[in-house]
Amino acid sequence: MREELLPPAPVLPSRRHLLSIGDLTALDVERLLDTARSFELSLEREVKKLPTLRGRTVVNVFYESSTRTSASFELAAKRLSADTLSIRAAGSSVDKGESLKDTALTLGAYEPDVIVIRHPQIGAPHLVARLTRARIVNAGDGTHQHPTQALLDLHALRGAFGRLEGLHVAIVGDVSHSRVARSLVQALALVGAHVTLVGPATLIPRGIEALGCEIAHEIEAIGAADVVYVLRLQHERMQAGASFVPSLREYTARWGITPARLRPGQRVMHPGPMNRGVEIDPRVADAPDALIEAQVRAGLVVRMAVLYDLLTTSPAGVREASAAEVA
Repeated sequence: MREELLPPAPVLPSRRHLLSIGDLTALDVERLLDTARSFELSLEREVKKLPTLRGRTVVNVFYESSTRTSASFELAAKRLSADTLSIRAAGSSVDKGESLKDTALTLGAYEPDVIVIRHPQIGAPHLVARLTRARIVNAGDGTHQHPTQALLDLHALRGAFGRLEGLHVAIVGDVSHSRVARSLVQALALVGAHVTLVGPATLIPRGIEALGCEIAHEIEAIGAADVVYVLRLQHERMQAGASFVPSLREYTARWGITPARLRPGQRVMHPGPMNRGVEIDPRVADAPDALIEAQVRAGLVVRMAVLYDLLTTSPAGVREASAAEVA
């Protein structure tokens, strides 16, 4: 059964959520990235597990396929000593027709501290936020938002460039069906970066400039960017029978990121999973200037920072906790 789409729920001071990049200020982003950096340093130690969230429970609920996001959230919770429970739609009561509302009420009865949810319907995390007392983290809802992906991208960029303000990022490909693109445009705008969306008109939604970006329809526009952020064609979100590009071969010929289209020093990013040979040439994906592996590594520490931030009142305390664990 298709769930009813809901408007965003208000964020209560006593029960914080991360549902959208719109929930954050520039200071919030800076705090989260600094916290992630603290955790990054702690993971260089031989003993990587911290006692920070001992006694807390984190439930991961994924209604869509995921490797990087689900694995990093689960590992992030375990590295912070939280108890974890992971639920996939396949093999659960969802297969028997259980609604999201009833699933949320069931999980809420177990009184978890955090519920991390990925769902194909826009607004699903907001519904769970209304029905439970847990803090909710949006791990992707339809084509709407994926806030922790945007935060880990910022972390990887800051690690590569030493700054975020003033960077020029070209996001190339299927923007229309990408929750990653929407979150990242908002996040980059918060930190003073410049964004250009590049792709065919059929794959760039009208009015998206309101989020704080420019639009170009020629691949040559990537030449001015410091970073080329590549998106895959999300066929699973495209309406059956709809044609957004003439063919994969033509899309690759016009929009695929190849070594010839990059200038020396440009960095390349991709949120994954990659379709090698379609939107990105394997030589680009595996090149030393690619930040794709750095993005994966950033996913763990950023999601540790998000869980920590939602469950504590003093974000700076992470440094004290890390030091105590190391000692």
